[in-house]
Amino acid sequence: MGGRDGLTAYRGKRHFDRTREPAGTGPAEGGASRFVVQIHDASTLHFDLRLEVDGVLKSWSVPKGPSGDPHDKRLAMPTEDHPLEYLTFEGGIPAGEYGAGAVIVWDRGSYRPLPRKKKGRALSFGQALADGHVAFRLDGSKLRGSYALTRFRGGPGEREAWLLVKEKDDRAGRHGTPDPRRARSVLSGRTLKQVAADEAGPAVRGE
Repeated sequence: MGGRDGLTAYRGKRHFDRTREPAGTGPAEGGASRFVVQIHDASTLHFDLRLEVDGVLKSWSVPKGPSGDPHDKRLAMPTEDHPLEYLTFEGGIPAGEYGAGAVIVWDRGSYRPLPRKKKGRALSFGQALADGHVAFRLDGSKLRGSYALTRFRGGPGEREAWLLVKEKDDRAGRHGTPDPRRARSVLSGRTLKQVAADEAGPAVRGE
């Protein structure tokens, strides 16, 4: 599942001579599994959750964004796998390109998959994703604690739809999601408006 060959759909939607987005040619790194949550002001304003799995970033568009309140059930729509370099991508995607608009890195960090068994057999995180349910513990700058992703639609001929829910743990609370237009990047401290104003400048890709 995944791997760098899984980036065909991602690359097919982009012109890398026009966009500053990474093409995904760099080597995979070892260490803890990482995640990023970006805010993307495209045709619709939304959050993107990306989890490092098998050498790519498995990605979901989360229109209302992740919440720290277990009572909030957030729709999460799968999108194409993204390259690991997207963990630090921030900047403007030019007009005429797929996903045109400003992108900020709202949160990032590492995550730990939580064990799951099926019929007495332990599943890898990739296997659990394919089966339609995963739980994981985030250790980010803003998001912390356990979350679950569960597929509730996705039969033959249907587009998949998932729910992202905060689990009841020591990091649960009543705080929801911040106003995406006021939120600031953990990389640069910029808002979406500031990124859009700086669109002609270099995108942030480094650590």
